[in-house]
Amino acid sequence: MVDLIRKVIFKSIREVGPGLLIILFVEICFFSLMSEYFLSWENFKNILRASTIIGLMALGQTIVMISGGFDLSVGSISAATALSAAWILQEGYGFFYGILIAIIVGGFLGVCNGVIIGYLKINPLIATLGMMSIIRGLGYIFSDIAVRIQNQTFLEIGSGQVFNIPYVAIILVFLFVAVGLTIPKFSFGRYMYAIGSNERACVLAGVRVNRWKLVFYGTCGALAGLAGAITSARVGVGAPQINMGVELGVITAVILGGTALTGGKGRIVGTFLGLFIVSTMSNGLVMLSVPTFYKYVATGSLLLIAVFYDEWRRSHFAKR
Repeated sequence: MVDLIRKVIFKSIREVGPGLLIILFVEICFFSLMSEYFLSWENFKNILRASTIIGLMALGQTIVMISGGFDLSVGSISAATALSAAWILQEGYGFFYGILIAIIVGGFLGVCNGVIIGYLKINPLIATLGMMSIIRGLGYIFSDIAVRIQNQTFLEIGSGQVFNIPYVAIILVFLFVAVGLTIPKFSFGRYMYAIGSNERACVLAGVRVNRWKLVFYGTCGALAGLAGAITSARVGVGAPQINMGVELGVITAVILGGTALTGGKGRIVGTFLGLFIVSTMSNGLVMLSVPTFYKYVATGSLLLIAVFYDEWRRSHFAKR
């Protein structure tokens, strides 16, 4: 099993290329020189905790984008699932039910996206932009105040650790490894790349494309739901304003990791590296006491650079 994981990781890194590793290394070196506190295990744990929320959503976003779709509603879905988990816990149910309901609600909202996009033939950008607004608005309508969480076991998920490693980091790495190993082996992964590369050809070949879109968007929603549950466990409340604006960081990590905007191309390892480039940059700017709005400028700049590189790469290889 260990050899299989090693082979998959090395193969994926070769396909992604050394560029992301170099960027991450340069970031770590720069911030280490600028701050004596950056290169410490405690700060690295902070990076891991901050990476988990965006990382889970980025994992789902990668699946959707490789299949040729797009999802702008992941932040709103995570807020809805955080509220759902908080309500369930407030009713006296255990932490397992809180996490389960978050994943179920997230998966259901993701399937709703899939129905609108697949069966109603609405553009993914427009459909998920509308859903983003609808879900967030409904969250404020049903609960305009934060719902406090008092279940200590549930809260331990967000703050606890084992062998000095945060629980949330273990969850993040496990899911990335599990999805990375699953994609090449099962129909889920093969159809994901096939539909993203040429949806029309898949339809003509008899592939039930719309049903698979339900699976892809449902998976993305479920992962966003888990991210919402972990967010509420970290902050101790469920609130409609949770993870507002997180979509920028999610999309930046995915595109920076090499997933093509046109679909059919992308690697889970690439998203993982892109995620840590974004998280390391954000953490480093905080360590240097840089105002928050500069972080948005830096993240937006990374996104534009990643999109520009993606377009250049596609046009470059198209000419060859």
